[in-house]
Amino acid sequence: MTELKQLYQETILDHNRAPRNFGRLEAPGLQRAEGFNPLCGDRLTVYLHLEKELIRSILFEGSGCAISKASASLMTATVKGRSIASTHELFEAFHRLITGAGTEQDGFVLGKLAVFSGVCDFPSRVKCASLPWHTLMAALKAKETPQPVVSTE
Repeated sequence: MTELKQLYQETILDHNRAPRNFGRLEAPGLQRAEGFNPLCGDRLTVYLHLEKELIRSILFEGSGCAISKASASLMTATVKGRSIASTHELFEAFHRLITGAGTEQDGFVLGKLAVFSGVCDFPSRVKCASLPWHTLMAALKAKETPQPVVSTE
């Protein structure tokens, strides 16, 4: 097994067993969105507290496969404290990576998230890995559309 595949498996298992930033966020000015992947039953809610253009707090809750839970866990750990613009750039780089269109530069930008590079070899799992990210993007727009729901259908 290559080192990257081993790291991928270890990271997925670790974040699935002990997800970071898991729970419900209660804060004034809270933004949230719900996501659903009917293919494998993943359901999650992303909660955000924004301060100007920064993500001050982010939590998620829900259930799903190991890939979606690990993706949500790593995503929340990565975007906490980042600007909305930077988060959009991470989303684009992550999406390119998991769909097989990523570049070497994307790997540098993504840091730990680069462990998901192997997802592109399993097209049915791309939706699992991307669901938290699409839900995050909807939560960032929640001021315009209260409590949006995202589906990977």
